[in-house]
Amino acid sequence: SHHDTYDIGTHFTEVISVLKASEINMDGLFMNADSGFDCRHLKTLCFQHGIIENFASNKRNKMTANDDDNYFDPELYEERYSIERTNAWLDSFRSLLNRHDTTVTSWKALNYIAFIVISLKKSKKFK
Repeated sequence: SHHDTYDIGTHFTEVISVLKASEINMDGLFMNADSGFDCRHLKTLCFQHGIIENFASNKRNKMTANDDDNYFDPELYEERYSIERTNAWLDSFRSLLNRHDTTVTSWKALNYIAFIVISLKKSKKFK
């Protein structure tokens, strides 16, 4: 039972190393996160790597709640919801969630099938 930022330094460093290995430039990159990630340590890590954080303010966090110089773009933050919603839809496919397949090809194929099913369900509602 840990909070969202438990061992965040280790996890953030792993993500940064993957981005560097992929030769992705991090200067000006946005990190969009909910209020559970609003902490000084993560903000410092973002600043050190040139990443602009767009975190919803955590009202219970006395250290950052009163910072007037925090950048926050509500439109960018709202886009986060579409990603979270899509991940939740994908989690409803048990075969993808449990990952019984053993090859990348079959995993990709199952994801494509899930995307098609989701798309068909959503397009049927609009007709």
